[in-house]
Amino acid sequence: MKCNKIILIVGLLLFQLNFAQEKAEVVLNKALTEAKAQNKNVLLVFHASWCKWCKMMEKNMNLPETKPLFDKNFVTAYLDVQERGEKKSLENPGGQEIMNKYKGENAGLPFWLVLDPKGKVLADSFDEKGDNLGSPATPEEVNSFIAKLEKSSKLNKEELQTIQSVFVKKVQ
Repeated sequence: MKCNKIILIVGLLLFQLNFAQEKAEVVLNKALTEAKAQNKNVLLVFHASWCKWCKMMEKNMNLPETKPLFDKNFVTAYLDVQERGEKKSLENPGGQEIMNKYKGENAGLPFWLVLDPKGKVLADSFDEKGDNLGSPATPEEVNSFIAKLEKSSKLNKEELQTIQSVFVKKVQ
């Protein structure tokens, strides 16, 4: 009987580890600790599995020509928020609260922040009109994104230009 209880408890713990997402605060603290150790800033991206613009931003950031640039300058962390239905389990508990703390509750997705290793906001995804840039695609949005990256990283002009050329949506 005692052995069955132990097996049940271990099984439940393994189930939770496999299916429960890490708490948002843990994800953020790990990223801040890593950023401090590597002398980088944190690029914190709030996203959801259903969000096509989130997928576009992640794709653009992970292309062979851009990934090394983001990796060299930022510790990138993702928080899952605003999931629906059976995908609700993908959310990082507390992620929406962190997004709300930075005035992202009505911003839409993706919503992103650049934080220094102490957690101070250096840039956010709001443009000068207060609209969320999300995954920047138009020349104006990408210019705003590039200006924010320039202020919050050590990316040089050539690197910024590479990111800009990838992010500007190509008109077909």
